[in-house]
Order: sequence, then C-alpha cells, then structure tokens
Amino acid sequence: MLLTKLREMTDGKRVLLLGFGREGRSLYKRLSAVGGYAVLGIADQNPVSDAPEGVSLHIGSDYQNAMRDYDVVFKSPGIVLKDGSKPEQLPCRVTSLTELFLSAYRDQCIGITGTKGKSTTSSLLYHVLQTAKIPSVLGGNIGIPTADLYEQITPETVIVLEIGVHQLEYNHVSPKNAVFLNLYEEHLDHYGTFEYYAYCKENIYRNQRPGDLLICGQEGLPEAGDCAAEVLRLRKDDPAADVTLLHGDTVCCGGSSLKLPEDMLLTGEHNRYNCAVVYALAKRCGCSDADIYEGIRTFSPLPHRLSFVGTYSGIRWYDDSISTACETCIQALTALPETDTVLIGGMDRGINYTPLIEYLAASPVPHIILMSDSGSRIYEESAAYAELRDRMQYAKGMPEAVALAKQITAKGKICLMSPAAASYNVYKNFEERGRHFQELIKE
Repeated sequence: MLLTKLREMTDGKRVLLLGFGREGRSLYKRLSAVGGYAVLGIADQNPVSDAPEGVSLHIGSDYQNAMRDYDVVFKSPGIVLKDGSKPEQLPCRVTSLTELFLSAYRDQCIGITGTKGKSTTSSLLYHVLQTAKIPSVLGGNIGIPTADLYEQITPETVIVLEIGVHQLEYNHVSPKNAVFLNLYEEHLDHYGTFEYYAYCKENIYRNQRPGDLLICGQEGLPEAGDCAAEVLRLRKDDPAADVTLLHGDTVCCGGSSLKLPEDMLLTGEHNRYNCAVVYALAKRCGCSDADIYEGIRTFSPLPHRLSFVGTYSGIRWYDDSISTACETCIQALTALPETDTVLIGGMDRGINYTPLIEYLAASPVPHIILMSDSGSRIYEESAAYAELRDRMQYAKGMPEAVALAKQITAKGKICLMSPAAASYNVYKNFEERGRHFQELIKE
C-alpha cells in the first residue's frame, strides 16, 4: 500500500528530497523501486558524497531555493523552511514521509507524541504487544524510518509510531489511534513561539475522524469541537477519569485495573503514568492483563532516560541526558530523592527556567552543578535565592562538571545528570551527550 500511495503522489512529477539523512535515504530507496517520476532531486546543506546516479543535486547554504523547481517536496524532520516560508506560499507541494505513511496505514497506526515520554511509551507498548504475540512493528521518530517497515506490515499488523513535532508540523493526516502525553516548552529555537509549537503538536489529532481514538494527558486539549475522535482523558489519582494512575501503583481504564509489578525497571511516577497509557492501548489491542503485566515487568528502560549507569568512585550515577525541559529534570529529582549532586545545563533555547529554579530552591539537593549556556542563565536568574546560590557551582562543560561531582558527591549517594536543556551547542544529540557522560564517570 505504501508504494501505491508513493506512486500516486509522484507519478510524472518533479520530486525533491529536502534533506538526505536517514529518512531521506530510506525514502529514496522506495522512490527508486516505484519509479514513474519525471525528475528526482536531492537538496541538502551538506555535501552528499554518495549521491545516486541520475539525481539532480542542490548543495550548499541556498539549497532550499531548489524547491521552486519541483512539484512535490519531501521535507526531512528538523529542516526549518528559510525566511519563515510557509508551504502554502510555495509553488510546490510540501509533504513528508510521515504524511505518506499515515496516508497508507492510518487505520493500523497508534501514533504517540508529547514533549517527553513518547519514546518510552512507544517502546513499552511495542514490547507489551510482542509479549502478547500480537503482530506489531515500531518506527518513526524513535530512529526507525517508517519506509523501512514496509515489508513487515500485513493487514493484521499493529503499527506503533513515535511522532515528534518536526514530523507533525506540516502533516495533514492523523493516526486512527493517537496519544498526546504532555506539552512543555521545547524547540523554541525552531518554532519561535510556544503557541506555534503547541499548534504543530496538535496535528496528532487535528485530522482525526469519527470513530478514532485520542488518549490525552494534556490539560485543556483538545477543546470541545476540536477533535472528531473519542477522547479519553488521562489523569492521576482520579477514579472517575477515563484512564488513571491510582495510588502510584495501579493503572485503570474502562472498569479494568492492574497493579504494576513491584520489580519493574522503569523508575519514577512519570513512567508509571506512561504505563497507564500503555495499559489502555494494550487492552484495546486485545492483550490480557497477564501479558501486559509481564511486558511491563520485563521492559528495559531506554538509554539516557533516567538510566542507572553503575557505582563508580563510591557514587551511584544516573544518566538522564534526554532531559531538555524543566519538567523532566524535576521529575528525575522527584524519582531519585537520594540525589546528592545534580548536573544541569546545556544549549540555551530561551525556555522559561523559573519553575526549575523555584523547585530547586525548595528541594534538599545539596549540590547543583550548572553547565554551559543555560547553566549560566539559571545562575543569573537565581539571584533572589541566596541559599540556593550557596548550593550552586559552575562548570564550563561536561568534563569539568563530572570531575567536580566526583569530588563533592557523598559516597553511597546519587549523582544525576538531568540537563533540562538541549545538547546541540556541544554534542550532535542527547545520545552523544549521554555517552560522553558515561565515559567520563568510568575513567
């Protein structure tokens, strides 16, 4: 079905791949298989050393100018259209691999988004479905291009998709089953305002239809009339809610409930909240309580997400490099009350750090090591909290921060790296930052 849709979209057209990273390369493979296009081009800011033969190349800082010479443009996630251009202002059709995939398989898809928790929730749901031996695949923003799933999909396959905001920005097709976990300030360097960032996120449900499903954990969304789907509200400690986490250890949905395993490896209340979502979805997919329980119990947390690295220099180290918002750092500190030292800071994207500063001022964590650009800003904005300032120290980067943490963290206690900031001013991504942190603590 995917190849049929792709041929329909590109037959006789001038087609451009805007970006030739992992997703662009995956889509190129499918385009080559279906053929039928008039011209195929690749536009990328960076050189493409292994460009396929017969493809027109547009390389360099003005690569986006090529869009005006094509009929259909597949934009890779994360590329910002220059000068604030909107797709409707361009003579070409701007689409994406995500929109193509949902056009082909929306009825089989469970699309999961949210500022935080979407990777864990997607991976956990897939693991539960596999435990229950329900045919399923996992892909999307988690690092598996949807075009690579084609051969694995049958009419019975449940497709679990992690969908990030970059994949939703220009998307006009919503999955039949959608999850909107939460909404915090993020990616403001890309979207400019929180309002536009939120608008793009809402595309997860904006084009749903009657008979579809939305599980929403974000207060106030969607408003009445904004979503055609059945909406299940996710709430904490609310027996009347459609989906809820009760007493911190019991997930409930539709009159059914399940006490979570005491030996589950997922840490923190936010992850138990994610379990409530998975319980509701897995029940709808036909999983038994026994299979859901076993799937949650045996699930291994994803790397760099409140992950226990080990005990080194007598200190228990935790890697939460995925943390790029105030709320995730707060969740990590709440989940690990024995934290003696926390490392915070990274790329300054202009988010509001007041909630984190107020939390730290009231928290008992003795040592706060601030790093990089956002760390400097947090220190400056903490001027009104003298006692908090006394607990703060500054380190230029990760090597200095880890070395300082080894000196000041009490033996047997926890040192947590939860930056509440992006990594792109120093690292390629949060994974690279997490790996560097782990290398440093093991030296």
